[in-house]
Amino acid sequence: MGLAKTENRHLQGLAASPGIAIGLARVTDRSRVVVAETSIEPDAVADEVLRYREALARTRRDLAQLKNQLAAERGHEHLYVIDTHLMMLDDPMLVAETERIIATALINAEAALKKTLQTFHAFFVTIEDEYLRERSSDVEIVVERILRHMVGKEQESLNEIDGKVVIVAHDLSPADILQIDKSKVMGFVTDLGGKTSHSAILARALEIPAVIGLENITSAVATGDHLVVDGSTGTVVINPDEDTFREYLRRKQYFEYVEHELAKIRDLPAETLDGHSVSLMGNVEFAEEIDALKGHGGEGIGLYRTEMLFMNRNELPTEEEQYRSYSAVVRAMSPGVVTIRTLDVGGDKFVPNLNLADELNPALGLRAVRLSLRHPETLRPQLRAILRASAHGRVRIFFPMISGIDEVRAVKRLLAEVAEELGRDGIPFDGQVPVGIMIEVPSAVIIADLLAREVDFFSVGTNDLIQYSLAIDRTNEHLSHLYEPLHPAVLRSLKMVTDAAHAAGIRVCMCGEMAGDPTYLPILLGLGFDELSMNAPSIPRVKRILRRCTKADADRLTATALTFASATEVEGFLNGEIAAHFSDSFD
Repeated sequence: MGLAKTENRHLQGLAASPGIAIGLARVTDRSRVVVAETSIEPDAVADEVLRYREALARTRRDLAQLKNQLAAERGHEHLYVIDTHLMMLDDPMLVAETERIIATALINAEAALKKTLQTFHAFFVTIEDEYLRERSSDVEIVVERILRHMVGKEQESLNEIDGKVVIVAHDLSPADILQIDKSKVMGFVTDLGGKTSHSAILARALEIPAVIGLENITSAVATGDHLVVDGSTGTVVINPDEDTFREYLRRKQYFEYVEHELAKIRDLPAETLDGHSVSLMGNVEFAEEIDALKGHGGEGIGLYRTEMLFMNRNELPTEEEQYRSYSAVVRAMSPGVVTIRTLDVGGDKFVPNLNLADELNPALGLRAVRLSLRHPETLRPQLRAILRASAHGRVRIFFPMISGIDEVRAVKRLLAEVAEELGRDGIPFDGQVPVGIMIEVPSAVIIADLLAREVDFFSVGTNDLIQYSLAIDRTNEHLSHLYEPLHPAVLRSLKMVTDAAHAAGIRVCMCGEMAGDPTYLPILLGLGFDELSMNAPSIPRVKRILRRCTKADADRLTATALTFASATEVEGFLNGEIAAHFSDSFD
């Protein structure tokens, strides 16, 4: 690679998909459609509505054609997102609300559609959960497709690109990502995007290095510039100098070497040197993540989030719609187990048609299992769909934010009623589906011994458990330094939970971010977790540490860690142990 000019400008964005790409920039137009609002006469409303409906129909044809093309070229494993976008085109809020604005505000269809998009944005911006908040990007992508048809703005297809390049764009849709030919496209960078957007998830699933959220990369880069993209750190270098180029080339080669070495242990058992096994599972929100999970050696799904089915719509998903979605995931993951969490949302900003009042503190309000029990008409179809899906493979079900025994018994009663109904109707399902609960609030920790008698397994959600235990909003940048997974209160809570589970003879899993950090593996092993569930790329790194530990050493390390009085002391001790025994395992 000859470096024609040297700028060596470093930009920092979000690390969306790991890996390092080095190549020539190819700037592609993915800018947003600019819309001018114009007034219309009342007698022009019908024409504007018709123009809007024709754009919807053309967008629907485009997506259906793209889906068929991708299915023929690559198979069906990554097409769920296209189906999601097709469903949005029938969403009453997107369709009817836009037509209402045309008729009442007497403005052109493009401007009315933009106003509808603003309503969606206002809906999503209040959501605390990053995964759910990022679903707004799907709405925006669909709206942009419709607008392009209305204004006649065509876009270059990424599957027509020649040469080995790095794509530079304002944003890329999931459809764009699916069309990328990895023999030609080394990686991509964008102005917009979030780490949990559909596009970022697909990039990770397809192992395309990517940095997103750079804000102005399209104005900083010209086609033909030399680019370095570090998808592991979020760094982009424009026209690197010779030393920088050589350094990143070395990093790229080392990254690929490490990935090659990690791939060797993919099919090896997740067990310690002294034969203690721990199940390594994946956290999954979309069916398109399953291939990556299997490719990284995941044994099953430890957390399948169901919230996406309830988003971007005015009507609750039907039982049949949920059944199709869950059963597709169960089939795709077979013979591994799929652990399905019931709806974990809260407040009137999340679930359609419930008309709940706004809450001053939704994190402590009517959410998760509390909301489901308040509205069994929402929970019952979901339970039916999950049980029906269990006829197609191994399924476990668990309930979020349990704080007491009464909630557990209430959901178990409802589940039993649903099972009886399915049995009477002759609908097949697994009558022995294990039932579990999430341990993520302090009250559940304190009565873990009582809860363990009621269920088949525990799943610890450390993200919320740490937040609630330490009274810290983990999204508040001013308090982020106090969000301490190694806080003695957190470690003692985890020990109480695992001890209670094992005393009752049930398994205990961790599905929070802590589970996927290899640094914590020795302590989690010593605490007694039977399963750890994480994002797919973390699995081989955690497995590598696990296979170099002994359970006996982990027990001794954890016993010492539990004697310290502060997170700083625990962290210092743990770092010393890692430096002494695992320094070559943290690449």
